[in-house]
Amino acid sequence: LYTSILGKDPGNPDANWKLARLYISMGETLPPENTRERQPYYEKAVRHAGESIKNNDNIADGHTWLAASLGVLADNAGPREKIKRANTIRSELDRALELNPNDDVALSILGSFNREIADMGWFEKVFAKTFLGSLPKGSREEAEKMLKKAIAVNPRVIRHYHELGKLYRDMKRYPEAVQVLNEALTKPVLMKSDERRLQNIRKLIKKLSKKIDD
Repeated sequence: LYTSILGKDPGNPDANWKLARLYISMGETLPPENTRERQPYYEKAVRHAGESIKNNDNIADGHTWLAASLGVLADNAGPREKIKRANTIRSELDRALELNPNDDVALSILGSFNREIADMGWFEKVFAKTFLGSLPKGSREEAEKMLKKAIAVNPRVIRHYHELGKLYRDMKRYPEAVQVLNEALTKPVLMKSDERRLQNIRKLIKKLSKKIDD
C-alpha cells in the first residue's frame, strides 16, 4: 500500500517514513545473527526516512525513523559503525523531539543512546574520538529520564520497559529492574520483534532475581 502511494507521489513524506518504519520491523523479524538478510531492509529504511525529511523537514516521525534506521543499520554492521554514526543519530533525535517533545519512540531511542554512551569502554571512546573528534554527551541519569518519559507518553510499548530494565541492571538497581521488566510482560505484543524481546526479558528477570536472592 505504501509503495503504491509512492508510485503516484514519490516524495510523499508520510508514506516514506511509514515505509522506513515497516522495513525496520521486517528486518527485526529475522534472527539477529542473520545480518546479511537483515541488511537490505535497513538500507531501504534509511533511504525512505531520508526521503521523508528531504521532502518535509518539519515532520518529527521522519527524523525519528531516520535515527532508528541508522541505528539498526549500524548495529547490524557492528559497534564501530554505530560509533561513526553517533552524531548523526543524536542530531536526528534532537530534531524529532524539537518538533514533537512527546515522541515516545524518539525518547526511547535517545534513552538507549545515552545508556550506550555512558557505558562505553576506554577503547570505544578512543575509537570514537578518532572518527568524531568528540563524543556526544550521554549519561545514565539522562537515559533514565528519557525512558521514563517514553513510558509515561506511551505505556503500551514493551521496548521502553526493556530498555529501562537494562539500564537499572547496569546501575545494579536489581529490584527496580525486575519490577520494570515484570511490568513489560503485561504489555501487548505490537510487533513481531516483541516476541523475541519478551523471551529476553524473561531470561533477564530470572538472572536478576538470582542476584537479588544472593
